[in-house]
Amino acid sequence: MNDRTAGPDRAAHEELARLLPAPAERDLPPGRHLHHKDTLMRLIDQDGDRATVRPRFPRPAVLLRPAVLLPVAGLALGGVLLTTLAVAGHDPAPAPTAAGAASRSTAPRGAAVLLDQVASVAAKKNEQKVGEGQFVYVRTVQAANEGAFDGPVRLTEPRVREVWMAQEPGPVIDVGLIHEDGSYFPITVGVPDGEPAVGSPAGLGRPTYAWLASLPTDPDALLRRLTTEITRDQDARDTPAGDRDRDQDAFDTIGELLRETLMPPKTAAALYKAAAKIPGVTVDPGAVDAAGRPGIGVARDNTRAGWRTAWIFDPVTLEYLGERSYLIEDSSLGEKGTLINESAVLERAVVDALREEPSGGKPSTTT
Repeated sequence: MNDRTAGPDRAAHEELARLLPAPAERDLPPGRHLHHKDTLMRLIDQDGDRATVRPRFPRPAVLLRPAVLLPVAGLALGGVLLTTLAVAGHDPAPAPTAAGAASRSTAPRGAAVLLDQVASVAAKKNEQKVGEGQFVYVRTVQAANEGAFDGPVRLTEPRVREVWMAQEPGPVIDVGLIHEDGSYFPITVGVPDGEPAVGSPAGLGRPTYAWLASLPTDPDALLRRLTTEITRDQDARDTPAGDRDRDQDAFDTIGELLRETLMPPKTAAALYKAAAKIPGVTVDPGAVDAAGRPGIGVARDNTRAGWRTAWIFDPVTLEYLGERSYLIEDSSLGEKGTLINESAVLERAVVDALREEPSGGKPSTTT
């Protein structure tokens, strides 16, 4: 492979090469890893070439639990995230750092290069046809913290989870269904006793395929849109100013959108490029998802909570594999380095009915 980069690009190139995960010897024959690494570095080389002729575009994995009741006017995914963050019980957090709202610099060059390549791959995916009466199906492996409030992390064994999410645009009460541990758990909008039921429309809280496809595909516009919607939700919840962190909230929200949805290619590409604009985003070496698949991560430290969340990508195909979060400092949750949750996406598909399994449990390439 020819080294055609120079200056800052070369430094980022070398940094990313250093951070690439070690060979998975148990899975790859001798020399195969080097081939994969070379493939990725070629992509980065190509990116460096293009960067000279066109301008560059300068919440932890808290999982939906069974028997989910969604707030009437809140976020389904992000709202659960924010709620669970509060329940996670961290010490009164340190004040936001330079990675927080005060800093407006973008992600380090290595992360920006990687995210740009991930975006290029995502943009080449095929569009899906998703009818309003259909369901988006996602099968994952997840391990989550089931420890007591403010107590040490007690991570479950990785277990398969299936979700079916309704795609109707209008307000719905029955949002979807979860299958986990051999049982089915409906996802419904919570309604206070004595009050009329008000459904949840498609939106950030219930991101249908059509709604995701309607989002801006310009990364700057998309980031502004997400920030506006997050702020609106926080205002509706009277979230204290001290509990808000614009950059972390944006990173967490993008992570939520990536996990259990079916993402339109152009939107996926825009989300990755938008993530590259979030200060504090960096490359996380040696990432492994809940299915044991090694990858390369894009991460951000939540300094208020004391943990890091990394999105994990296949080092060869650059497709999204999953996510993991771990402590970056000692706390009541455990020692630095303790894994607090992890996930791996095994399959995404469109089905016509709840409980319909598109591949009969077999691995799929539709992630």
